[in-house]
Amino acid sequence: QVQLVESGGGLVQAGGSLRLSCAASGRTFSTYAMGWFRQAPGKEREFVAAVSQNGFLIYYGDSVKGRFSISRDGGKNTVYLQMNSLKPEDTAVYYCAAGAMHTGYRNADAYAYWGQGTQVTVSS
Repeated sequence: QVQLVESGGGLVQAGGSLRLSCAASGRTFSTYAMGWFRQAPGKEREFVAAVSQNGFLIYYGDSVKGRFSISRDGGKNTVYLQMNSLKPEDTAVYYCAAGAMHTGYRNADAYAYWGQGTQVTVSS
């Protein structure tokens, strides 16, 4: 069992940066792959970024490549999403997720545990 709590969202102007954090509690944090997804009202949940359980594999959604970066700190049981050059179309609720899989990192259905989400709003 894993509990995930996101933080760091807020209102930022286009071109600005935010750093989201996801704090995990429970056993064996290092066992899980970690991902970030986002969802805007009326839209499908979109894959943003993921890191494998051993940190060797990293994936990004096409819309955020070159702007966002994911990292994990096992000692702090935390995964981060650094978001730079933010655009209004990045506005969404951002969720972190954990799963005990080794493939399918871009698929939301592969993740067993989800945080409550944190709102990111980018103004133009």
